[in-house]
Amino acid sequence: MAMISLGGSIGTGLFLASGGAIHTAGPGGALFAYLTIGIMVYFLVTSLGEMATYMPVSGTFSTYATKFVDPALGFALGWNYWYNWAITIAAELTAATVIMKFWFPDSSSFLWSALFLALMTLLNLLSVKGYGETEFWFALIKVITVIVFIGVGLLMIAGIWSQSSVGFQNWKIGDAPFHGGFLAALSVFMAAGFSFQGTELVGVAAGESENPRENVPRAIRTVFWRILLFYLLAILVIGLIIPYTSEALSSDNIRMSPFTIVFEKAGLSMAASVMNAVILTSVLSAGNSGMYASTRMLWVLAQEGKAPRFLNKLTRHGVPVFALLVTAALGMFAFLSSFYGDGLVYTWLLNASGMSGFIAWLGIAISHYYFRRAYMAQGKSLKDLPYRAKWFPFGPILAGVLCVIVIIGQAMGAYSDGKIDWAYMFASYIGIPLFLAIWLGYKWKFKTKVLKPEECVFDEEDIEKSR
Repeated sequence: MAMISLGGSIGTGLFLASGGAIHTAGPGGALFAYLTIGIMVYFLVTSLGEMATYMPVSGTFSTYATKFVDPALGFALGWNYWYNWAITIAAELTAATVIMKFWFPDSSSFLWSALFLALMTLLNLLSVKGYGETEFWFALIKVITVIVFIGVGLLMIAGIWSQSSVGFQNWKIGDAPFHGGFLAALSVFMAAGFSFQGTELVGVAAGESENPRENVPRAIRTVFWRILLFYLLAILVIGLIIPYTSEALSSDNIRMSPFTIVFEKAGLSMAASVMNAVILTSVLSAGNSGMYASTRMLWVLAQEGKAPRFLNKLTRHGVPVFALLVTAALGMFAFLSSFYGDGLVYTWLLNASGMSGFIAWLGIAISHYYFRRAYMAQGKSLKDLPYRAKWFPFGPILAGVLCVIVIIGQAMGAYSDGKIDWAYMFASYIGIPLFLAIWLGYKWKFKTKVLKPEECVFDEEDIEKSR
């Protein structure tokens, strides 16, 4: 489970999008953005952990919101989370296409997108155990790579690897380390959020794990701090070695990862090529995790009667095959890169996925607040919770407020030289009207209301799964 969460989190957000974040906000601004989002995600993951250990179910966001807040909210969050990860699959496929062009610059984007989409689909057609084994090895490659990168980078900064010490000289260029001030940092919060998306996969997988009361808390405690450590150290290394003014870090020039650039600066040209191969496996891993998460969410929606019934069908290995195929179909948005350019489509998909991810995280914060309220109102003891989130209610409230700030602040990225990039704005905010339409439409049709604490039902069958 720890490796599943790592596999979903370490992908293009770190290996590609981090360069654009540093280029936009400077090394200090990027660090501030990732640290702030990291703190927010900590509270969200602990909130999810409390609910998932007490009532472990697949498709947690939809189920918990339905049981403890409002069935309409649960319905909308379920579809939003499916859309979020399905779009992420397309983003990862586009990134994989970009990476392949490091070796085959004149090749077809359509060809690579189709090939990797087929590969992800086949991997997810395996049993759940087969998926878990695949993600374990994919994630292990990523973790080793990031550790080696940080090690080499720190040796370069100290002057041990190269003849001269890099030090903090790149933090003194122009208005570094905080290029563009707070508003610039706010504009890259979405990229930081995209990078951390996947941390919550440990909660989605809870319903299919053995002994969730022990495994889920253990995964939450270890994975988050590893991810935070990897991200902050990696961004620090990149910001110290590569000037934020370098066009190589620009989001318009994502053909080469900042990791690859650092290895080339270290004189390891062969390692740079190997690094791109590693990044390719990590991108496919993150896309693979995304396909798993979105498929399970769609399957749960079908089980609860919130999606077409045929999506409920399982193979003999327990794989929801039709939900998988429908999810794979949305991944075909990656084919747009054949018409509009790889870098542009990647930025669109990153923003679209990031926004939907923040909506899902806001749903976690709200669900946990209402879960704990109902739990206490019905006279249950906090001692009976297998895992208790710290700093309640401060944690979910702070996380929810930060989610709202980032969602509103994302509009800053659409302004450039006094003009509005309407394509950027559309890609960033398309998830909000879709979410509101689904939520309010369901609420209007079924006349649902916000549940009172004493009305909430704690399903004993789900609770027994955790024991």
